[in-house]
Amino acid sequence: MRVFYIFDMKEEFKTLYRNNESSLYNILKQLYYYRQDEFLYGFQLFKQLTNKIDKGKIDSLLFLRMHQDIPYSKRDGKHRFNNLYKDEISILEVKYSYIKIKAEQESSSFFKVLATLSKNFFVCDFEMQDYFFLDETKILV
Repeated sequence: MRVFYIFDMKEEFKTLYRNNESSLYNILKQLYYYRQDEFLYGFQLFKQLTNKIDKGKIDSLLFLRMHQDIPYSKRDGKHRFNNLYKDEISILEVKYSYIKIKAEQESSSFFKVLATLSKNFFVCDFEMQDYFFLDETKILV
């Protein structure tokens, strides 16, 4: 199972790290693994790097764009995509500071829709050490 965290990076940091995504990933990875006593410092750094996500807007746009797809459903604030023909099960949850996708496969159909919502989304899978800007990805799903 893959767990993707998607952050809406500020434009200046996206430009700064455009060809050096590994440095941006390492900063976010350090923040992800910070201890409780380092929380305030980490949170301030995180706020400098990222934009706050408009949870209501993203939830609504995802629902409006996907609700006619048969494999899509939304329940308990979680967007679900269960396409048995493509062997895909993905669950997306929108938070105010990030978007989280749990996927049973290497990619998610949610990427295609999210790429149209912001050009600054940066995707990290901290367990698999994978990262990319969503607008640069060739989405095959």
